[in-house]
Amino acid sequence: MYDRKSLFFAVLVLWLIVAVVFVGSTIWRNETTNGTSTLRPIEIREYEGQKLSSVDDFRENSIKGPQFIDNESHRLVVTGLVNNEIEYTYGDVISNHQLFKKVVTLHCVEGWDVTILWEGVLVKDLIEAAGVDLGAKVVIFYAYDGYSTSLPLDYIINNNILMAYKMNGVVLPPERGFPFQLVAESKYGYKWIKWITEIELSVSVDYRGYWESRGFSNDADLP
Repeated sequence: MYDRKSLFFAVLVLWLIVAVVFVGSTIWRNETTNGTSTLRPIEIREYEGQKLSSVDDFRENSIKGPQFIDNESHRLVVTGLVNNEIEYTYGDVISNHQLFKKVVTLHCVEGWDVTILWEGVLVKDLIEAAGVDLGAKVVIFYAYDGYSTSLPLDYIINNNILMAYKMNGVVLPPERGFPFQLVAESKYGYKWIKWITEIELSVSVDYRGYWESRGFSNDADLP
């Protein structure tokens, strides 16, 4: 038989174990990116003094619901007006290119917005590796679910537009666009294409993507 003192300490030890497991699952963990070890929390909610929205603060409004993509089989291709078409694996993109971070707010035409710390690679780095033809004017993005949109090549290059693979320090969840989402800053959310599978360089300035072909502005500029 246990006496009261022994039972008390047994319960105390059990609670301490539970507390350690809980705290250990939510506080800082180690991550290695491009050989550099950094510490980060599960989800960053503040960055350089700026408050961030949560990964869960988005509304689900994709055309076919969340897509679930295997990063081992996923391929990102750069096609169109390039000297050499390139096929990237997920690892190629995030391991062989410089990574950048930006806090950017996504504004949806439905009236809501989220401010997120995005991390990823520059689209211009991906396309320049393919050798962009001088005639190219437009970058067309295609998604796993059939969605598409386009942006001027000059906009992509001059604004250092990111293709993100992380948000608030965590890898994009499937519903947020894993493996890659475009961070089309200064544009409405329908230009922020998720689940990117193809980047095409084109001369077609009249190209209209999914929502643009249904009456939305092709410029999508924020007021």
